[in-house]
Amino acid sequence: MQNLAQNIIYLSHGGGPFPLLGEPSHQSMVDQLSGIAASLPVPERILLISAHWEESTFSVTGHPSPGLIYDYYGFPEEAYSITYPAPGDPQFAGALQESVRAAGIKLSVSPERGFDHGMFVPLKIMFPQADIPVVQLSLSKHLDAAMHVRMGEALAKCDLSKTLVIGSGFSFHNMKAFFKPVAGADEMNDAFQLWLKTLMTGVGIREGERSHQLINWETTAPNARFCHPREEHLLPLHVCYGLAGKPAKQAFQTHIAGKLATTFLW
Repeated sequence: MQNLAQNIIYLSHGGGPFPLLGEPSHQSMVDQLSGIAASLPVPERILLISAHWEESTFSVTGHPSPGLIYDYYGFPEEAYSITYPAPGDPQFAGALQESVRAAGIKLSVSPERGFDHGMFVPLKIMFPQADIPVVQLSLSKHLDAAMHVRMGEALAKCDLSKTLVIGSGFSFHNMKAFFKPVAGADEMNDAFQLWLKTLMTGVGIREGERSHQLINWETTAPNARFCHPREEHLLPLHVCYGLAGKPAKQAFQTHIAGKLATTFLW
């Protein structure tokens, strides 16, 4: 019998620590994530896939009290004193390792790895008490879309009861377009976001076709490489979808730093 995740979310986590620094261009995102968290039952634990951690093989954090990794540069001093003392869950990490390996995917436990901003930025907004144990899951540095869907499918064989699974990325991640005007950028991104929303929420799409289009997003999505010159911020979605195996029940859209971005909830 499967012990499915309590909820699954793919979210757009914004630009670095800006959401925690009162940056006006991120306020709608902060309000959105706060509202989503308030609508959900409080989980016993969180499994978070971060776009900001890549390893040669998939890895999970195994420290009981991971520190924070301020993996951003050039921000105000207060960005480097943010705290989020959420506990880890080594026992859960070990159980994930065994279950995923049984499903045919190698998963390593990283006993010293801390939490990066792909974790502590959204979770400080959603669960500010920092009292829910968190295990963070890396991407594979090979950035193979099918591999990340398979990881999600392997996670579906794990005991994820009372667990909130979060894919922390950004559905638009052309960094140059955030800082320098690009002709037609908003129109290109809007078309990509519409494609993504239609694909991930469409109830009339067969799962084999949905999976095929998501895995082959580079050729099936409009303006794919404009919106994601490098795919690491999209791939947490592939893990979430592989785990869910069905359309998202809700899509939330807002503008972050002037660009339309999408969050999905299963």
